[in-house]
Amino acid sequence: MATAISASPGSERDRLALVRTDLLRSSAWIDGAWIAGDRTIEVRNPATGGVLGTVPDLGAEETRRAVAAAERALPEWKARTARERGVILMRWHALVIAHIVDLARLLTAEQGKPVAEARGEIGYGASFLEWFAEEGKRAYGEIIPGHQRDKRLIVLAEPVGVVGAITPWNFPMAMITRKVAPALAAGCTVVLKPSELTPYSALALAVLAEEAGVPAGVFNVVTGAPHAIGEVLTTDPRVRKFTFTGSTAVGKLLAARCMSTVKRVSLELGGNAPFLVFDDADVAAAVDGIMTSKFRNAGQTCVSANRIYVQRGVYDAVAERLATRAGALRVGDGLTGATDHGPLINDAAFAKVARHVDDALAAGARALTGGGRHALGGTFFAPTVLADVRADAVLTREETFGPVAALIPFDTEAEAIALANASPAGLAAYAYTNDLARSWRLAHAIDVGMLGLNSGMVSSEVAPFGGTKESGIGREGSRHGLDEFLERRLVVIGGVTS
Repeated sequence: MATAISASPGSERDRLALVRTDLLRSSAWIDGAWIAGDRTIEVRNPATGGVLGTVPDLGAEETRRAVAAAERALPEWKARTARERGVILMRWHALVIAHIVDLARLLTAEQGKPVAEARGEIGYGASFLEWFAEEGKRAYGEIIPGHQRDKRLIVLAEPVGVVGAITPWNFPMAMITRKVAPALAAGCTVVLKPSELTPYSALALAVLAEEAGVPAGVFNVVTGAPHAIGEVLTTDPRVRKFTFTGSTAVGKLLAARCMSTVKRVSLELGGNAPFLVFDDADVAAAVDGIMTSKFRNAGQTCVSANRIYVQRGVYDAVAERLATRAGALRVGDGLTGATDHGPLINDAAFAKVARHVDDALAAGARALTGGGRHALGGTFFAPTVLADVRADAVLTREETFGPVAALIPFDTEAEAIALANASPAGLAAYAYTNDLARSWRLAHAIDVGMLGLNSGMVSSEVAPFGGTKESGIGREGSRHGLDEFLERRLVVIGGVTS
């Protein structure tokens, strides 16, 4: 059994006094055992810069070992009934909910989001365990009317096999269960590489998976830098399915590698979400939606509103109300008091957000609130509202991934649709209008995987999550999420007499 996180007395470790030490691991989880390594990676609290602890910096050898374990565990796991697998997933779900306080504090410590948001993520992540525990029972096949009198055609739904998964730092728990729950429910086994910035949530999930009865080798967590681990997960022929959430550039590279062995691939990649507010919209509701979409997790979400287009008739009202709301957000370390808004994950993230703001301001935009580093310093960026942003500003072409609401005026519905679609990304979009006919037109015209109409949230375990264009391949959540881990096998039975 691994030891707890190593940190000196009086350091970051003391700030986690309410987190159970058995949820903090300094090892990876491979084949039902805690594995150390010769090299380690430091994990830091983005709110303070302090070191929380270390995890092993594992490489290709250990990853191949995990793949071998997953391959050995596969026959027995897929032979279980869907109900038997579902019982284990439901136990895992119950354990996650039982430890929601500890898990939320752990998540806040390594990721930085407010504890209230972290609790929301834990609940959201747990919902996938519950949903797919039930949905696995509905992995139906088909009986097809025969094409000849003596033939019968049957289509079986079979698990893909060993799954390689790489998950991001912005939702370090929910992005894992959204992939692992359907994979396990379908009868697959998994080798997971969590972000090296936020590995402890993944390891805590492994602790609870073991307690829930997930057999050795069925769920493996390999920690470390991405290159060597990713190389194995994308090229090892024993891995039959690869699933990734992260940037578009990295996703393209990993998908290309997967083609060396023609793996099944699911990609949830970057977004550049447009948010449209029309003159006939409820302004208060629209601002509520912007606040939810834009400033949740300090803007570090792939479905965050990135370009906010407001029709001129309500432009000033939206700008004024939004600036007031954003300026009132409580910024701080989620472990030291009530906060609405945490830090950015690291210096590189801060630099990108600052570059986007500086570019917009240099081209004539006005900062109605914020506009730079918060008084707390570090990677805390002040919640920012920019007015009169040019339609060709850098932040309209790149995903900002930070707390910057950029307002751009428009005149007509046709113009708004053209602006919304003027991006290679197509993950999410939002639109506020009280015109029913317009709502239907927008639903068909805006080229994205998810559209929130008069809603600033699009994510749920019961609904398909994913994008179009360069925002990805496949869907997560819902019944469609289970299909991503199933192969359809045709069985043709001959010699059947009528």
